[in-house]
Amino acid sequence: MAIKLINIGFGNIVSASRIIAIVSPESAPVKRVITESRERGMLVDATYGRRTRAVIIADSGHIILSAVQPETVKHRLQASDAGAESEETG
Repeated sequence: MAIKLINIGFGNIVSASRIIAIVSPESAPVKRVITESRERGMLVDATYGRRTRAVIIADSGHIILSAVQPETVKHRLQASDAGAESEETG
C-alpha cells in the first residue's frame, strides 16, 4: 500500500491517511481548537503568513493551518484517491 500525500499549499504536504477533517476556520469552536492546539504545541502553521482558509485535523491530534480553500484540499484528496484506484485496477 502506497502512502498518499496531499499538497496543502506552498509545497507543504500531508499524509492523506492521517486526515480526519478539513474545516473552515470562521466558527468560534474551530478558533478555540486552534488556540488550544497552539498552547499544547500541536499546531502546524503552513500558511506562510497568509490568511488561514482551511483547518486540517489529523488523527495524531495535530491541527494544520492552510492558506488553501477547504474545497481545494478536498478535490486534491479525491484526485489522489482516484489515482490510487486506477493504479490498483491497471
